[in-house]
Amino acid sequence: MLDKSRLSAPIEEPQNLSDSEIARFDKLAESWWDPNGQYKTALAFNQARVQEMLRVVSKKYGKPVSGTLLKGKTVLDVGSGGGLICEPFARHGADVLGIDASALSVEVAKRHAESQSLDITYLHQLAEDKAAEGGQYDIVINAEVVEHVPDQQALIAQCARMVKPGGLLFLATLNRTFKSYIVAIVGAEYIMRYLPVGTHDWKKFVKPEELNAWTGDNLGLIHETGMRMNPLTKIWSCCDSVAVNYLQCYQASDNFGDDDAEDS
Repeated sequence: MLDKSRLSAPIEEPQNLSDSEIARFDKLAESWWDPNGQYKTALAFNQARVQEMLRVVSKKYGKPVSGTLLKGKTVLDVGSGGGLICEPFARHGADVLGIDASALSVEVAKRHAESQSLDITYLHQLAEDKAAEGGQYDIVINAEVVEHVPDQQALIAQCARMVKPGGLLFLATLNRTFKSYIVAIVGAEYIMRYLPVGTHDWKKFVKPEELNAWTGDNLGLIHETGMRMNPLTKIWSCCDSVAVNYLQCYQASDNFGDDDAEDS
């Protein structure tokens, strides 16, 4: 199983990188973001999920989904990978910070953001270290991370602590069901090869009620949806069933946390 609970070895400071290393990062960014490439299924899935997140955010703030939807708002993406969630949120006006345990992912995300003229901060950092700093954010996102860490409850609690009073916490993962084993592991890894074999451990998949318990009493569930792909059109969409992939959104109570916590 991919483990996202430990920091990878760091990469040299950007000014010390060779031209060949920079070229490698740029090539990885290009492949990760190629809508017709190896990761096209993951890209399409992420796009549908981000659209749903923005719809929920739009409803909360009473503003249309546009480039100014999140103007003045802070967003933290925990496990930001190549920036697939950070970039759309930045394009909608947010001040975005992405953190990831993989130094390679952080560097690739930085390079791609620069190529798109997007001002996004990426740090090679774990959630526990970021939470220890005491900062809070209007929106915290944890997508496809909790199923890759040994202490899942601790990770969710750390993310919950970083949500401002009245803010939102988005959690996205895979449900621990027989159907998810067939679809996400047998189908996606062994048959269709959408993901490398061994990416997931079914025992680490998380049931919605477990997330509900781990977020604590000060965050309330305001939205839940499943995600599914049409096998004929390859188009992802929201659905009522949370048996495989699902997304949840929680809102922190107005008196949750420290109102005087410094923004990051």
